[in-house]
Amino acid sequence: MSGNYLKKLGSWVLTALLFLFAFSCSKNEPNEEPLTVPTISTRSAFDVTSSGARAGGTILFDGGTPVSERGVCYSKSPNPTISDPKSLPASGVTTYECFLSGLDQSTTYYYKAYAKNSVGVGYGEQKSFTTLGGGGGGLANVSTAGVSSVTETSVVTGGQVTTEGGSPVTARGVCWSGSLNPSLSDAHTTNGSGPGVFTSNLTGLTPATTYYVRAYAVNTAGTAYGNQVEFVTSGGGGSGQPCPGLPSISDPRDGQSYPTVQIGSQCWLRKNMNFSTGNSWCYDNNTANCTTYGRLYDWSAALGACPPGWHLPTTEEYTLLADFLVAGLSGTKMKSTTGWYNNGNGTNESGFTALPGGIRNLTGGYEGLTQWGIFWTSTSSSADQAWIRMLEYNTTGIGSQPGHKNMGRSVRCVRDY
Repeated sequence: MSGNYLKKLGSWVLTALLFLFAFSCSKNEPNEEPLTVPTISTRSAFDVTSSGARAGGTILFDGGTPVSERGVCYSKSPNPTISDPKSLPASGVTTYECFLSGLDQSTTYYYKAYAKNSVGVGYGEQKSFTTLGGGGGGLANVSTAGVSSVTETSVVTGGQVTTEGGSPVTARGVCWSGSLNPSLSDAHTTNGSGPGVFTSNLTGLTPATTYYVRAYAVNTAGTAYGNQVEFVTSGGGGSGQPCPGLPSISDPRDGQSYPTVQIGSQCWLRKNMNFSTGNSWCYDNNTANCTTYGRLYDWSAALGACPPGWHLPTTEEYTLLADFLVAGLSGTKMKSTTGWYNNGNGTNESGFTALPGGIRNLTGGYEGLTQWGIFWTSTSSSADQAWIRMLEYNTTGIGSQPGHKNMGRSVRCVRDY
Protein backbone atom coordinates (compact mmCIF):
# COMPACT_ATOMS: atom_id res chain seq x y z
CA MET A 1 0.00 0.00 0.00
CA SER A 2 1.13 3.56 -0.72
CA GLY A 3 1.92 5.95 2.10
CA ASN A 4 -0.82 8.33 0.94
CA TYR A 5 -3.43 5.57 1.11
CA LEU A 6 -2.40 4.63 4.64
CA LYS A 7 -2.56 8.27 5.69
CA LYS A 8 -6.08 8.60 4.27
CA LEU A 9 -7.16 5.34 5.93
CA GLY A 10 -5.82 6.54 9.26
CA SER A 11 -7.66 9.83 8.84
CA TRP A 12 -10.93 8.00 8.12
CA VAL A 13 -10.51 5.74 11.15
CA LEU A 14 -9.75 8.73 13.39
CA THR A 15 -12.83 10.59 12.10
CA ALA A 16 -15.03 7.51 12.71
CA LEU A 17 -13.69 7.11 16.24
CA LEU A 18 -14.34 10.79 17.02
CA PHE A 19 -17.90 10.46 15.67
CA LEU A 20 -18.57 7.37 17.79
CA PHE A 21 -17.17 9.12 20.87
CA ALA A 22 -19.36 12.19 20.30
CA PHE A 23 -22.45 10.00 19.72
CA SER A 24 -21.73 8.06 22.91
CA CYS A 25 -21.45 11.27 24.89
CA SER A 26 -24.61 12.69 23.42
CA LYS A 27 -26.53 9.56 24.45
CA ASN A 28 -25.49 10.13 28.05
CA GLU A 29 -26.68 13.71 28.08
CA PRO A 30 -30.13 14.09 29.59
CA ASN A 31 -32.82 15.09 27.12
CA GLU A 32 -35.27 16.11 29.80
CA GLU A 33 -35.22 17.78 33.18
CA PRO A 34 -34.62 15.23 35.98
CA LEU A 35 -37.71 14.03 37.83
CA THR A 36 -38.20 15.39 41.36
CA VAL A 37 -40.67 15.10 44.21
CA PRO A 38 -43.72 17.40 43.83
CA THR A 39 -43.59 21.03 44.89
CA ILE A 40 -46.58 21.94 47.06
CA SER A 41 -47.81 24.74 49.31
CA THR A 42 -49.92 24.34 52.46
CA ARG A 43 -53.22 26.20 52.72
CA SER A 44 -54.36 27.78 55.98
CA ALA A 45 -56.83 25.83 58.13
CA PHE A 46 -60.45 26.96 58.45
CA ASP A 47 -63.75 25.68 59.84
CA VAL A 48 -61.88 24.85 63.07
CA THR A 49 -64.14 23.31 65.71
CA SER A 50 -63.58 21.46 68.97
CA SER A 51 -63.01 18.16 67.11
CA GLY A 52 -62.10 18.96 63.51
CA ALA A 53 -60.80 21.40 60.91
CA ARG A 54 -60.40 21.82 57.17
CA ALA A 55 -57.00 22.30 55.56
CA GLY A 56 -55.43 21.60 52.21
CA GLY A 57 -52.74 22.38 49.68
CA THR A 58 -51.93 23.53 46.17
CA ILE A 59 -49.69 21.41 43.92
CA LEU A 60 -47.34 23.90 42.24
CA PHE A 61 -45.36 21.32 40.20
CA ASP A 62 -45.85 17.56 39.92
CA GLY A 63 -42.10 16.88 39.63
CA GLY A 64 -42.39 15.79 36.00
CA THR A 65 -44.41 12.64 36.73
CA PRO A 66 -48.06 12.18 37.81
CA VAL A 67 -49.01 12.67 41.46
CA SER A 68 -50.37 9.39 42.86
CA GLU A 69 -51.50 10.67 46.26
CA ARG A 70 -52.05 14.02 47.92
CA GLY A 71 -53.41 15.12 51.27
CA VAL A 72 -52.60 16.66 54.66
CA CYS A 73 -50.57 15.02 57.44
CA TYR A 74 -50.87 16.30 60.99
CA SER A 75 -49.66 15.73 64.53
CA LYS A 76 -49.59 17.27 68.01
CA SER A 77 -45.81 17.53 67.54
CA PRO A 78 -44.01 19.72 64.99
CA ASN A 79 -42.87 18.44 61.59
CA PRO A 80 -45.51 15.80 60.81
CA THR A 81 -44.91 13.33 57.97
CA ILE A 82 -47.07 10.76 56.17
CA SER A 83 -46.21 8.28 58.92
CA ASP A 84 -48.40 10.43 61.19
CA PRO A 85 -52.19 10.68 60.80
CA LYS A 86 -53.18 11.98 57.38
CA SER A 87 -56.35 12.94 55.55
CA LEU A 88 -57.03 12.55 51.83
CA PRO A 89 -58.90 15.24 49.87
CA ALA A 90 -62.65 15.61 50.21
CA SER A 91 -62.60 17.87 47.14
CA GLY A 92 -60.29 19.49 44.62
CA VAL A 93 -57.47 18.33 42.35
CA THR A 94 -54.55 20.76 41.94
CA THR A 95 -55.89 22.83 44.83
CA TYR A 96 -57.61 20.56 47.31
CA GLU A 97 -59.18 20.48 50.77
CA CYS A 98 -59.20 17.78 53.45
CA PHE A 99 -61.30 17.32 56.58
CA LEU A 100 -59.33 16.50 59.72
CA SER A 101 -61.64 14.80 62.20
CA GLY A 102 -61.49 13.10 65.61
CA LEU A 103 -59.26 15.80 67.08
CA ASP A 104 -58.91 16.64 70.77
CA GLN A 105 -60.45 19.88 71.99
CA SER A 106 -58.31 22.86 73.05
CA THR A 107 -55.26 21.28 71.38
CA THR A 108 -52.63 22.68 69.00
CA TYR A 109 -52.04 20.63 65.85
CA TYR A 110 -49.24 21.00 63.32
CA TYR A 111 -49.93 20.10 59.71
CA LYS A 112 -48.41 20.05 56.22
CA ALA A 113 -49.83 19.46 52.78
CA TYR A 114 -48.06 16.64 50.93
CA ALA A 115 -48.01 15.09 47.46
CA LYS A 116 -46.45 11.81 46.38
CA ASN A 117 -45.16 10.71 42.96
CA SER A 118 -42.86 7.90 41.74
CA VAL A 119 -39.80 9.79 43.05
CA GLY A 120 -41.02 10.37 46.60
CA VAL A 121 -43.02 12.72 48.83
CA GLY A 122 -42.96 16.50 48.70
CA TYR A 123 -44.17 18.56 51.67
CA GLY A 124 -45.51 22.08 51.94
CA GLU A 125 -44.64 24.50 54.70
CA GLN A 126 -45.75 23.64 58.25
CA LYS A 127 -48.74 25.46 59.72
CA SER A 128 -50.75 25.03 62.90
CA PHE A 129 -54.17 25.62 64.45
CA THR A 130 -55.76 25.12 67.86
CA THR A 131 -59.09 23.38 68.23
CA LEU A 132 -61.87 25.05 70.17
CA GLY A 133 -62.94 24.16 73.68
CA GLY A 134 -65.87 21.88 74.31
CA GLY A 135 -68.34 24.74 74.56
CA GLY A 136 -70.78 22.69 76.57
CA GLY A 137 -72.47 20.90 73.71
CA GLY A 138 -71.59 20.77 70.05
CA LEU A 139 -72.22 22.32 66.68
CA ALA A 140 -75.61 23.24 65.34
CA ASN A 141 -77.32 21.26 62.60
CA VAL A 142 -77.93 23.27 59.42
CA SER A 143 -78.97 22.48 55.83
CA THR A 144 -78.66 24.51 52.62
CA ALA A 145 -81.72 25.32 50.50
CA GLY A 146 -81.80 24.98 46.74
CA VAL A 147 -81.31 27.99 44.49
CA SER A 148 -84.04 29.91 42.65
CA SER A 149 -84.53 33.16 40.72
CA VAL A 150 -81.11 32.82 39.07
CA THR A 151 -80.07 35.89 37.04
CA GLU A 152 -76.77 37.09 35.64
CA THR A 153 -75.79 38.72 38.94
CA SER A 154 -78.06 37.36 41.67
CA VAL A 155 -79.71 34.26 43.11
CA VAL A 156 -82.05 33.39 45.99
CA THR A 157 -81.09 30.61 48.41
CA GLY A 158 -81.05 30.11 52.19
CA GLY A 159 -81.15 27.31 54.73
CA GLN A 160 -82.59 25.88 57.91
CA VAL A 161 -81.13 25.49 61.39
CA THR A 162 -82.84 22.33 62.61
CA THR A 163 -81.09 22.11 66.00
CA GLU A 164 -78.89 24.64 67.78
CA GLY A 165 -76.49 22.14 69.34
CA GLY A 166 -75.21 22.71 72.85
CA SER A 167 -75.62 26.49 72.85
CA PRO A 168 -77.75 29.13 71.08
CA VAL A 169 -77.03 29.97 67.43
CA THR A 170 -75.84 33.57 67.40
CA ALA A 171 -75.46 33.99 63.62
CA ARG A 172 -76.71 32.17 60.55
CA GLY A 173 -76.72 32.72 56.78
CA VAL A 174 -75.00 31.42 53.66
CA CYS A 175 -71.45 31.75 52.32
CA TRP A 176 -70.46 31.42 48.69
CA SER A 177 -67.40 31.29 46.46
CA GLY A 178 -66.17 30.22 43.04
CA SER A 179 -64.20 27.49 44.82
CA LEU A 180 -65.42 24.36 46.58
CA ASN A 181 -66.48 24.43 50.24
CA PRO A 182 -66.99 28.17 50.87
CA SER A 183 -66.63 29.33 54.46
CA LEU A 184 -67.03 32.48 56.55
CA SER A 185 -63.70 33.69 55.16
CA ASP A 186 -65.53 34.04 51.80
CA ALA A 187 -68.48 36.25 50.90
CA HIS A 188 -71.46 35.56 53.19
CA THR A 189 -74.80 36.86 54.37
CA THR A 190 -76.09 37.24 57.92
CA ASN A 191 -79.73 36.25 58.30
CA GLY A 192 -80.61 36.43 61.95
CA SER A 193 -80.01 33.92 64.72
CA GLY A 194 -81.59 30.92 66.42
CA PRO A 195 -83.30 27.90 64.84
CA GLY A 196 -85.61 27.90 61.84
CA VAL A 197 -85.79 28.61 58.11
CA PHE A 198 -84.11 31.64 56.57
CA THR A 199 -83.80 33.15 53.07
CA SER A 200 -80.66 34.70 51.62
CA ASN A 201 -80.34 36.97 48.59
CA LEU A 202 -76.96 36.82 46.87
CA THR A 203 -76.09 39.83 44.69
CA GLY A 204 -73.10 41.22 42.82
CA LEU A 205 -72.35 37.90 41.12
CA THR A 206 -70.57 37.50 37.77
CA PRO A 207 -72.56 36.35 34.70
CA ALA A 208 -72.09 32.78 33.37
CA THR A 209 -70.03 31.75 36.40
CA THR A 210 -70.08 28.63 38.58
CA TYR A 211 -70.59 29.26 42.30
CA TYR A 212 -70.76 27.06 45.40
CA VAL A 213 -72.93 27.95 48.38
CA ARG A 214 -73.31 26.54 51.92
CA ALA A 215 -75.53 27.55 54.80
CA TYR A 216 -73.81 28.12 58.13
CA ALA A 217 -74.72 28.48 61.81
CA VAL A 218 -72.47 29.75 64.62
CA ASN A 219 -72.60 28.84 68.30
CA THR A 220 -69.97 28.63 71.06
CA ALA A 221 -68.76 25.25 69.77
CA GLY A 222 -67.87 26.73 66.38
CA THR A 223 -69.30 27.09 62.89
CA ALA A 224 -71.44 24.36 61.36
CA TYR A 225 -71.94 24.16 57.58
CA GLY A 226 -74.72 22.62 55.55
CA ASN A 227 -74.56 20.67 52.33
CA GLN A 228 -72.91 22.35 49.36
CA VAL A 229 -75.09 23.49 46.44
CA GLU A 230 -73.62 24.38 43.06
CA PHE A 231 -75.20 26.79 40.57
CA VAL A 232 -74.26 28.80 37.47
CA THR A 233 -75.38 32.35 36.87
CA SER A 234 -77.04 33.13 33.55
CA GLY A 235 -75.71 35.39 30.82
CA GLY A 236 -72.48 35.53 28.93
CA GLY A 237 -74.00 34.69 25.53
CA GLY A 238 -73.66 31.46 23.56
CA SER A 239 -72.68 28.21 25.21
CA GLY A 240 -71.78 27.86 28.85
CA GLN A 241 -75.10 29.13 30.20
CA PRO A 242 -77.43 27.01 32.32
CA CYS A 243 -80.27 25.36 30.46
CA PRO A 244 -83.18 27.84 30.22
CA GLY A 245 -85.43 27.57 33.27
CA LEU A 246 -83.35 24.72 34.70
CA PRO A 247 -80.07 25.96 36.25
CA SER A 248 -79.64 22.72 38.22
CA ILE A 249 -81.39 19.48 39.11
CA SER A 250 -81.62 17.35 42.23
CA ASP A 251 -81.41 13.61 41.57
CA PRO A 252 -84.59 12.21 43.21
CA ARG A 253 -82.83 8.90 43.89
CA ASP A 254 -80.18 10.24 46.29
CA GLY A 255 -80.65 14.04 46.49
CA GLN A 256 -77.35 14.94 44.81
CA SER A 257 -77.31 18.26 42.95
CA TYR A 258 -76.09 18.69 39.35
CA PRO A 259 -75.84 22.05 37.53
CA THR A 260 -76.83 22.14 33.85
CA VAL A 261 -75.31 23.70 30.76
CA GLN A 262 -76.85 24.51 27.38
CA ILE A 263 -74.53 23.65 24.47
CA GLY A 264 -76.13 24.32 21.10
CA SER A 265 -79.51 22.58 21.03
CA GLN A 266 -78.55 20.15 23.82
CA CYS A 267 -78.99 20.43 27.59
CA TRP A 268 -76.21 18.58 29.49
CA LEU A 269 -75.38 17.99 33.12
CA ARG A 270 -72.24 19.93 33.96
CA LYS A 271 -70.82 17.21 36.24
CA ASN A 272 -70.12 13.47 35.96
CA MET A 273 -72.71 11.20 37.56
CA ASN A 274 -72.08 10.02 41.12
CA PHE A 275 -75.14 7.82 41.60
CA SER A 276 -74.24 4.44 43.12
CA THR A 277 -75.74 1.64 41.03
CA GLY A 278 -74.68 -1.73 39.63
CA ASN A 279 -70.99 -2.14 38.92
CA SER A 280 -69.69 1.32 39.72
CA TRP A 281 -66.62 2.44 41.63
CA CYS A 282 -64.67 5.37 43.03
CA TYR A 283 -61.18 5.74 41.56
CA ASP A 284 -58.73 3.87 43.85
CA ASN A 285 -61.81 3.02 45.98
CA ASN A 286 -61.48 6.51 47.51
CA THR A 287 -64.83 8.24 48.05
CA ALA A 288 -63.15 11.65 47.73
CA ASN A 289 -62.49 10.83 44.07
CA CYS A 290 -66.20 10.14 43.56
CA THR A 291 -66.95 13.59 44.98
CA THR A 292 -64.54 15.26 42.56
CA TYR A 293 -64.79 13.12 39.41
CA GLY A 294 -68.00 11.11 39.78
CA ARG A 295 -68.17 7.32 39.70
CA LEU A 296 -66.71 4.94 37.13
CA TYR A 297 -69.35 2.59 35.65
CA ASP A 298 -69.29 -0.52 33.53
CA TRP A 299 -71.47 -0.19 30.45
CA SER A 300 -74.51 -2.00 31.86
CA ALA A 301 -74.52 0.21 34.96
CA ALA A 302 -73.90 3.31 32.83
CA LEU A 303 -77.13 2.71 30.93
CA GLY A 304 -79.09 3.22 34.18
CA ALA A 305 -76.92 5.87 35.84
CA CYS A 306 -78.75 9.00 34.63
CA PRO A 307 -81.67 10.47 36.62
CA PRO A 308 -85.25 10.46 35.31
CA GLY A 309 -85.64 12.79 32.33
CA TRP A 310 -82.00 12.33 31.33
CA HIS A 311 -80.12 9.60 29.47
CA LEU A 312 -76.69 8.26 28.52
CA PRO A 313 -75.84 9.98 25.21
CA THR A 314 -75.57 8.11 21.94
CA THR A 315 -72.39 8.44 19.91
CA GLU A 316 -74.40 10.63 17.51
CA GLU A 317 -75.31 13.02 20.35
CA TYR A 318 -71.64 13.38 21.25
CA THR A 319 -70.90 14.02 17.56
CA LEU A 320 -73.52 16.78 17.55
CA LEU A 321 -71.80 18.32 20.58
CA ALA A 322 -68.33 18.09 19.00
CA ASP A 323 -69.51 19.54 15.69
CA PHE A 324 -71.12 22.49 17.47
CA LEU A 325 -67.84 23.21 19.28
CA VAL A 326 -65.80 22.86 16.02
CA ALA A 327 -64.17 19.51 15.30
CA GLY A 328 -60.51 19.37 16.33
CA LEU A 329 -60.95 21.96 19.07
CA SER A 330 -63.92 20.46 20.86
CA GLY A 331 -61.79 18.74 23.50
CA THR A 332 -60.07 21.97 24.49
CA LYS A 333 -63.43 23.71 24.80
CA MET A 334 -64.87 20.85 26.89
CA LYS A 335 -61.97 20.40 29.35
CA SER A 336 -61.92 22.23 32.67
CA THR A 337 -59.42 25.03 33.17
CA THR A 338 -57.59 23.18 35.98
CA GLY A 339 -56.81 19.64 37.07
CA TRP A 340 -55.29 18.17 33.89
CA TYR A 341 -51.81 16.63 33.97
CA ASN A 342 -48.84 18.58 32.60
CA ASN A 343 -50.89 21.75 32.12
CA GLY A 344 -53.11 20.00 29.60
CA ASN A 345 -56.04 22.11 30.74
CA GLY A 346 -58.77 23.39 28.46
CA THR A 347 -60.57 26.70 28.06
CA ASN A 348 -63.98 25.28 29.09
CA GLU A 349 -65.62 27.69 26.64
CA SER A 350 -68.50 25.23 26.36
CA GLY A 351 -69.17 25.02 30.10
CA PHE A 352 -68.98 21.20 29.89
CA THR A 353 -66.28 21.29 32.61
CA ALA A 354 -64.76 17.87 31.85
CA LEU A 355 -62.38 16.54 34.50
CA PRO A 356 -59.83 13.71 33.99
CA GLY A 357 -61.39 10.95 36.10
CA GLY A 358 -59.35 8.06 34.67
CA ILE A 359 -60.66 4.50 34.24
CA ARG A 360 -61.01 1.15 36.01
CA ASN A 361 -59.38 -1.56 33.90
CA LEU A 362 -60.36 -5.19 33.36
CA THR A 363 -58.15 -6.45 36.20
CA GLY A 364 -59.71 -4.06 38.73
CA GLY A 365 -56.83 -1.58 38.70
CA TYR A 366 -57.13 2.16 38.18
CA GLU A 367 -55.19 4.37 35.79
CA GLY A 368 -55.24 7.72 34.03
CA LEU A 369 -56.39 10.03 36.84
CA THR A 370 -55.60 13.64 35.82
CA GLN A 371 -54.75 12.39 32.30
CA TRP A 372 -57.94 10.95 30.72
CA GLY A 373 -61.61 11.82 30.77
CA ILE A 374 -63.33 8.87 29.08
CA PHE A 375 -67.12 8.75 28.73
CA TRP A 376 -69.52 5.95 27.82
CA THR A 377 -72.05 6.29 25.05
CA SER A 378 -75.20 4.17 24.86
CA THR A 379 -74.20 2.90 21.40
CA SER A 380 -73.06 -0.73 21.39
CA SER A 381 -70.46 -1.80 18.82
CA SER A 382 -70.36 -5.57 19.50
CA ALA A 383 -71.35 -8.15 22.11
CA ASP A 384 -68.59 -7.05 24.48
CA GLN A 385 -67.79 -3.51 23.34
CA ALA A 386 -69.53 -0.11 23.18
CA TRP A 387 -68.43 3.25 21.82
CA ILE A 388 -66.58 5.63 24.12
CA ARG A 389 -65.59 9.29 23.78
CA MET A 390 -62.14 10.33 25.02
CA LEU A 391 -60.54 13.55 26.23
CA GLU A 392 -56.79 13.46 26.95
CA TYR A 393 -54.41 15.94 28.53
CA ASN A 394 -52.25 16.13 25.39
CA THR A 395 -54.96 16.41 22.69
CA THR A 396 -57.29 19.18 21.55
CA GLY A 397 -60.14 17.11 20.09
CA ILE A 398 -62.45 14.40 21.37
CA GLY A 399 -61.61 10.83 20.35
CA SER A 400 -63.98 7.96 19.54
CA GLN A 401 -63.40 4.20 19.62
CA PRO A 402 -64.96 0.97 20.94
CA GLY A 403 -64.19 0.00 24.54
CA HIS A 404 -64.76 -3.17 26.55
CA LYS A 405 -68.10 -3.08 28.36
CA ASN A 406 -66.66 -4.40 31.63
CA MET A 407 -64.26 -1.50 32.13
CA GLY A 408 -65.17 1.43 34.40
CA ARG A 409 -65.60 4.82 32.76
CA SER A 410 -67.30 8.16 33.45
CA VAL A 411 -70.92 9.03 32.65
CA ARG A 412 -72.24 12.40 31.55
CA CYS A 413 -76.00 12.78 30.94
CA VAL A 414 -78.01 14.70 28.32
CA ARG A 415 -81.62 15.75 28.71
CA ASP A 416 -84.48 13.83 27.08
CA TYR A 417 -86.42 15.64 24.37
